[in-house]
Amino acid sequence: MEAKLIHFSSLVQKDKGPAYISLIPEILSQSGPSIAKDFHTLVDTVVNQESVGLVVGRQVLSELVKILGEGAIKDVELRKRVVEDTLATVQPRIVSYEEQVNSLRFQLADLLEEEEDWSDAARVLMGISLDSGQRSIGDSEKLRVYVRIVRLLLEDEDSVQAETYYNRAALLVHSANDRETLLQFKLCQARISDYSRKFLEAASRYHELSYVGEIDEEERRHMLLAAVTCAVLAPAGPNRSRILASLYRDERTADLPTYNILSKMFLDHILRPAEIKEFEKSLKPHQLAKIAISSNDRLASAGNDAGSDPDPNASTRTGPSTVLDRAVMEHNLLASSNIYNNITFRGLGALLDLTPGAAETMARKMIEQGRLRGSIDQVDKLIWFETNREEDDAQGKAGGLGDVEEAEDTGAPFTKRWDTQIRLTAAHVESIVQHLTDKGLVTFSVELK
Repeated sequence: MEAKLIHFSSLVQKDKGPAYISLIPEILSQSGPSIAKDFHTLVDTVVNQESVGLVVGRQVLSELVKILGEGAIKDVELRKRVVEDTLATVQPRIVSYEEQVNSLRFQLADLLEEEEDWSDAARVLMGISLDSGQRSIGDSEKLRVYVRIVRLLLEDEDSVQAETYYNRAALLVHSANDRETLLQFKLCQARISDYSRKFLEAASRYHELSYVGEIDEEERRHMLLAAVTCAVLAPAGPNRSRILASLYRDERTADLPTYNILSKMFLDHILRPAEIKEFEKSLKPHQLAKIAISSNDRLASAGNDAGSDPDPNASTRTGPSTVLDRAVMEHNLLASSNIYNNITFRGLGALLDLTPGAAETMARKMIEQGRLRGSIDQVDKLIWFETNREEDDAQGKAGGLGDVEEAEDTGAPFTKRWDTQIRLTAAHVESIVQHLTDKGLVTFSVELK
């Protein structure tokens, strides 16, 4: 091998390229570690010896890259070793062999991805020069590389670095025409929102992708499951209620293991600890991240509890510890507003497994953010909930009942609501009886005296 290289170096320049290229099949015909060793010698000679020249070096390296890409080396580990060694040899002169180096990096990333070495594959792709003046790279190709890097980083849950490359991809997405790349970008978008705890946004995007026909059915089911999970973890309020409603009405969710908790949240039922534990098993590590309680909230909770009588059975928790804890507590608080007209701080604390002061702090924050309708009476230590259900005045000729007269205004809102419900129930009963009579299903006999 050494003798041939010395001989080739003495050839005229136009004959050097074919001569060095002829060595590649000869090296591949060997077996064992000698292949890697001889390829290293060949690459080192054509790249680093000044007598070979840049044009010949590019010819030889391009041919080697082409043959490696065609799978001439069947042994995956040996091929990976040759690619890595070639990259290391060319690295000092990477500016001169940029195109060949980029092709080798794509090959190495493919090999690492097959081994599920996600982070290393992403780092290899990060080393590709996409903004060089030597070779014009289109925006579509840049977008594909950035999206692939984001996808690989998210596989190892490196959401911080993934977001950096996602932002680069977002600047180029307008120029993309490839449907597959756009779908991958949207999936990365949903996953970035998920990792960033923007659960409402993530749920909406996952749900949208679950309808795309080009995606495999099993993947669409996985996205629908992710949409339900993110909707459950989202902050309680009107926006989450809309997402829950769209998911609950999607007939596909009935087959999901999380359908029980979805239906309970949509119907504003209070969640029990056993149900929460079961749901918690399906969560990913970033969805179980601990959350810190701010010093202001901790002081407010302690201050509000200072004047209350100690209860040995009362909870000592001053706030939610995880994202799931917070979502469930806020949901149970919102659900209790549909059950009670008012509740004491201590009663709400018992319901949420919080100290009375922490329960008041959570209610106060939700009221301030417009996610809960109500008011707080700190003197009597009460939280008053405002109903958002429109009162039906039972007016009209329901079932032939005729005009229902307005009830006397007693000045008591709860008495008026109770009277309205009685009138509405009576009107519905009369309507049903009238309907049955019209159909001939019910007859009334008149007694003659």
